[in-house]
Amino acid sequence: MAKALEKYQHQNVLVLGIPRGGVETAYYVARHLHAEFSFIVSRKLGYPHNPEAAFGALAEDGSYFIFESSERELSPEVIQSVVEKVKYEIKRRVEVLRGSKPLPVLKNKTVILIDDGIATGATLFAAINLCKNQKAGKIVVAAPIAGADMVETLKSKVDEVVILLTPEFYHAVSQGYQTFHDLDDDDVLEIMNQWKVEKRMEEEIV
Repeated sequence: MAKALEKYQHQNVLVLGIPRGGVETAYYVARHLHAEFSFIVSRKLGYPHNPEAAFGALAEDGSYFIFESSERELSPEVIQSVVEKVKYEIKRRVEVLRGSKPLPVLKNKTVILIDDGIATGATLFAAINLCKNQKAGKIVVAAPIAGADMVETLKSKVDEVVILLTPEFYHAVSQGYQTFHDLDDDDVLEIMNQWKVEKRMEEEIV
């Protein structure tokens, strides 16, 4: 993934992972590109009767995305009820994973949004809307794997799309990995702490 983005090396870009899985991929990309690194908290909005199925997603600044079909199926009251519940989890993740610190400034920057793979795209779409609302100068979406139709959808939403694999029969993000497991909060914290250690070492050398 990092090699596919090498044209951004030393270009003062901001690499943002989408927790939890995208944080690990983003970390290695940022390190290779010598870029600024952080993450966007974006959570899916699940149907009340089936929370695992997403009808949209909410990002940490309040930016959101809702599938058009879901807006026709669900009342505004139901949507708002789910949004309010998800806000608490977003706040918790920002507190736990980033110590309640704000996002880096996105305005006029080239932002590379990275996930470990793209399925429905809901959380990614909400993150894209956050970047637009924060006035990012250029938005690049990158992931190891996604469906071909998703790539076309993303091209209409952002400035550049970099996807390594688009399998003909795509059904799961894990298809793109020899080994795949879900990350938890501790995994993300370990990655972020490692990044901080590396940055301190670089500053001491300079």
